[in-house]
Amino acid sequence: MIGSRASRSSISISQQRMLSKSMSGLNLDQKVLYYIGVDVGTGSARACIIDSLGNILSLAERPIQREQLRPNFITQSSQEIWQAVSHCVKTVVRDSGVPTEKIHGIGFDATCSLVVVEEGTNKEVAVGPDFSNTDQNIILWMDHRAMEETAEINATKDKCLKYVGGQMSVEMEIPKMKWLKNNLPNNKFSQCKFFDLADYLTFKASGRETRSFCSTACKQGLLPVGVEGSKQGWSREFLTTIGLEELCEDDFRRLGNSVKNSDSGSKNFLSAGEFVGALDPEIAEELGLSTHCVVGSGVIDAYAGWVGTVAARTDVAIPALVKTDEEKVGINRATGRLAAVAGTSTCHIAMSRDPIFVDGVWGPYRDVLASNYWCAEGGQSCTGALLAHVLTTHPAYTELSQLADAASVSKFDYLNSRLESLAQQRAARSVVHLAKHLFFYGDYHGNRSPIADPSMRAAIIGQSMDNSIDDLALMYLGACEFIAQQTRQIVDQMTKSGHRIPAIFMSGGQCRNGLLMRLLADCTGLPIVIPRYIDAAVVFGAALLGAVASEGFDMSGTKSELAIRRKSSIAGTLEEHGQEKKSSLAKFGKFGGGDLPSPYTAPHATASTSQIASTVGYPFPTQDENPTIHEEDGTSDDDDTAENSEKESSGLNFKVSSKWKKDMEDRMQGRASDNGDTMWNVMYNMTGGGKVVQPCAPDHADRVLLDAKYKIFLDMAETQRKYRKFVDDVEHKA
Repeated sequence: MIGSRASRSSISISQQRMLSKSMSGLNLDQKVLYYIGVDVGTGSARACIIDSLGNILSLAERPIQREQLRPNFITQSSQEIWQAVSHCVKTVVRDSGVPTEKIHGIGFDATCSLVVVEEGTNKEVAVGPDFSNTDQNIILWMDHRAMEETAEINATKDKCLKYVGGQMSVEMEIPKMKWLKNNLPNNKFSQCKFFDLADYLTFKASGRETRSFCSTACKQGLLPVGVEGSKQGWSREFLTTIGLEELCEDDFRRLGNSVKNSDSGSKNFLSAGEFVGALDPEIAEELGLSTHCVVGSGVIDAYAGWVGTVAARTDVAIPALVKTDEEKVGINRATGRLAAVAGTSTCHIAMSRDPIFVDGVWGPYRDVLASNYWCAEGGQSCTGALLAHVLTTHPAYTELSQLADAASVSKFDYLNSRLESLAQQRAARSVVHLAKHLFFYGDYHGNRSPIADPSMRAAIIGQSMDNSIDDLALMYLGACEFIAQQTRQIVDQMTKSGHRIPAIFMSGGQCRNGLLMRLLADCTGLPIVIPRYIDAAVVFGAALLGAVASEGFDMSGTKSELAIRRKSSIAGTLEEHGQEKKSSLAKFGKFGGGDLPSPYTAPHATASTSQIASTVGYPFPTQDENPTIHEEDGTSDDDDTAENSEKESSGLNFKVSSKWKKDMEDRMQGRASDNGDTMWNVMYNMTGGGKVVQPCAPDHADRVLLDAKYKIFLDMAETQRKYRKFVDDVEHKA
C-alpha cells in the first residue's frame, strides 16, 4: 500500500465565505455541485468534499487501529472503519457548510484488505488468530500468514497467474481465503462471503453487492470475460485446483457471482466510478447526506491516486503529452501517463489500450479503470520507509532533529540545505556531484519491481567512518538517488515492453522534497508533474469517482420528482481538446482562478525548485457555459416529475414516488460503460493545475554522471544475485 497520509483542510471556512461573496454578483452558486471522497488507508480513514471545479473545501481524518496478536497476523475491524468513515463524512459536510441536497456523488477507495462476513446476516466473522473476536473481521493487506497457501497456489502455474506478474503475492486475497478454509473452526468457512475492502464500502453505502474489477482483477485472480477465454470471470478450474471449490457454488455467489449481466440487464462488476446505486436511506441519514447522492464503483487506494493526478494540466509544454493529446480523444489520452503514488512504498500505475506484459510488473489488468483498457502496476516496496531508515539509524540523527527543529524546517529541507552548503564548501559542481563515488543500493526490504525478488537486500559502496551530520546528508542523498534510479529501471522495463510514458505524475508527501523530484526527473529523463493536492491526491481521486457516478447518472436522462435535472456544471467549461475558455471571474484575483490556496501544493523551497513552473489557475465557468440546473423548488423540464415533487422542509426526510423509484431502477438496469470517457472528462475538468519539474538537458554534466551511475546501479543488483547464487550452489553441494 502507499503509506500514511497527512491530515489537513484545504481551505478555511472564511476563505469559502470570501469566495461566496465574490461570486454572489454572478449568480453562479446554484450551478456548483459537490462530491464526497472517502479513502481508507492502513492507519486512518479520510474524507473530503469537493466542488464541481475540483476545489477541496474540507478534509477530515480519523485514525483506525490494527491488531497484531502474532507475527504476520494483522487484522482490522470493519465496524470501526465504517464508524471512522461516517465521522469523517459528517465532519466535512458540517465544516464545508454545503447543503446536503447539492452533494450528488460519493466515491470510495481503500487498501486491498479482505473483509469476511456471514452470508445472509452480513455479521462479522472472526478471521483469527483469536476466532472468538468477531470484531476483527478484516485480514489487512500486509498480513503474511498465508505463506504456505501462496506457495501452493503459485505451484499450479495456472493461466490466472499470468496476469499478476506470474505469481500471486502473499498480500493478495485468494491466499488469505485459502488460509481461512484451512483454519476457520466449526466449518465456518462454508458460511462466509468475501469482499475487498473498497467493495465492502460501496456495499455498505448502497446496499448493493456490486464488485469492482479493480479489486477482483488485481487482488483476487478474476479474469474479465474474454481474457484467456474467460466466460464467467472466475475460473472454476483454478479455484477447484487450489482447494477452494466451495467458492464456485451457485454461480460464485460468495465472490459476487460471475461476470455477466443479470436478467434485468444490470452489471454486477464495474470499472472505476461507474454508477452503483443511490445511497441506502438509512446510510444516507447516518452520513448526513441525501438519497439522491449516488455511489461510484470504488478502487484500490493507489488507483485512486492515478485518478486524482494524471489529468493535471500544465502551462509548461510537455511535447510528448501535447502530441498524445493531439492524436487521442477521451480516456485514450490517459494512456501512458504514469502515476507514482508515493508513501511508505510507491506504486507505479499506467494504462494502455492493449495488454502489455512486463516482467516484474503486475498485470496487465483489464477493465479496472476503464472498460477495455488495461493497467500495469509496478512498485517499490521501500521508499518513504527507506528515507526514514537511513535517517533514524545514523549516529547523527539526534543532531539532525535538533538542528531541523531549531531552524523550524523539516529534516529533509534541512538536509537539502546542508547539501547545498556542502557543495559550496567543497567546490563541487552540484549536489549530485557530491555523491559521485557513493554507490547506494537500497532494497532493504526486497524488490517488488522489476526484479520481483523478495530476497534482494541493500548494499553501499563508498562508506567511511565519518559519523557527522555531513555524512548523514550524503547517505540521504544516496538513498534519494537510489529511489530515482530504481524508478528509471521500472520505467525502462515498461518502455521496452511497449508502454509509451511521456511523464510521471507524482503524489504523496515525497513531492515536497525538491531534491528527490530533481533526481527523479534527471534519472528518468522525464518531466515530473506534481499535482495541486499532494497529500490529498488519493482522497481527491475518490471524490472524482463520486463525480463520475453522478455524471453518468445525469447523462442517462433520469428524472426525479426532486426536480433536479443533474447535468453537471463540469460540462461546457472546457472544449474536448483542452482549449480553455476565458472566465468572467478573472477580475477576482487569486480566487477568480478557481484554484484556491492549498497547503498541498508544491515542494518546499530548495535549489531544485527553480525548475518548477506552476500552471495558470483553473477558470470558473461563466454563466453561459453551463447547462441549466434546476433547484429543488418543484420545477422541472418535465411536467410529470414536477407534479410528484414532495420534498419536505427537513431536507433529508423527503418522500419519493414510485415513478422516481422506477426511474432509478431503469437507470441501474441500463448501466452501459462509455469506455471511461466520462471519467476522463471529470478528471480533466476537475484535477486542475500541476507543477512541472523538468529534467536537465541530456548533455548536462549531472545527467551524464547519473547515466554512468545507473549502469553501476544495474551491476550492483545483478552482482548481488550472482553472489547469492554462487554461495547457494556451494552450500547445496555441501
